[in-house]
Amino acid sequence: MANLLTGQVAVVTGAGRGMGRAHAMALAAEGVKIVVNDLGGSIVGDGGDASPADDVVKEIVAAGGEAVANYGSVTEVADGTAMIEQAMDTFGRLDIVINNAGNIRNQLFVKMTEEEWDSVIAVHLKGLYSVTRQAAQIFAKQRSGRIVNTASEAGLGGYAASNYAAAKEGIVGFSRTLALELGPYGVTTNAIRPRAGTRMAGAVDMKKALDLAREGKLPLPEFMFEIEDMMEGSDTFSPDQVAPLVVFLCTEAAANINGRDFIVGGGEITLVSLPTKERSIFSDTQWTQEQLQDLIPKTLGKGVKNPAAPRQA
Repeated sequence: MANLLTGQVAVVTGAGRGMGRAHAMALAAEGVKIVVNDLGGSIVGDGGDASPADDVVKEIVAAGGEAVANYGSVTEVADGTAMIEQAMDTFGRLDIVINNAGNIRNQLFVKMTEEEWDSVIAVHLKGLYSVTRQAAQIFAKQRSGRIVNTASEAGLGGYAASNYAAAKEGIVGFSRTLALELGPYGVTTNAIRPRAGTRMAGAVDMKKALDLAREGKLPLPEFMFEIEDMMEGSDTFSPDQVAPLVVFLCTEAAANINGRDFIVGGGEITLVSLPTKERSIFSDTQWTQEQLQDLIPKTLGKGVKNPAAPRQA
């Protein structure tokens, strides 16, 4: 089933290493021409280096594919626009955008600086605007296109990553909304929550968080224990295990999958449910505190002080 996407053109951001590289290589193997974007910075977003993007281009060309490098920053609208223009100028069309570029600035919220917050929001959320806006215009005009955005299970709750969680769950909301706007034009927008052992995964102090959880000192979502071994270089959580779903979402077989998000990695693909109303109460008049104090604990639940009950060793 090779060459499922022959002749199509993709922009893949953050494609010089890790997950982005895996996406670019997998798409190229199906005949896609790739704009390999990578600033070449550190995991926090500092610095720049042309070699990661150049190396992936060389790999694709050596395997018989077509690719060009781009070193722009997704935080700059001009750079994002230039990526799309480069695809059009070099290959004459655009069919796929994979928003994968990311950074991480893990910190407890009470200690988090404004710069640590702004940096993560800029890369993950402004980056969506910078790269996707012009692409969306092209897709709407040609009445076709595929957009895949990289969210994270961190958005469901994690440890020392409120900036990252806010950005990643924002990506899900963006994806669902863009899916509604562009769906009538034959364009799909979906998100993935990847489980991949990359540089960024290796930078998270997972062991400390899980040890605290086992001691009953830190409630964590249950999924955190499923990805305990998700460290850089992990065979189980290789980025190559994520890329096939990304390719699939760009094929004709996924034409009716729109506005959804998937957990993917380690041999698992899970469709995440859309938010639904859980329980409701109603009143014909404005609620009084007396009513709410009485009714909410009885009907909607007393609530939980923490995202999950403390896990015992």
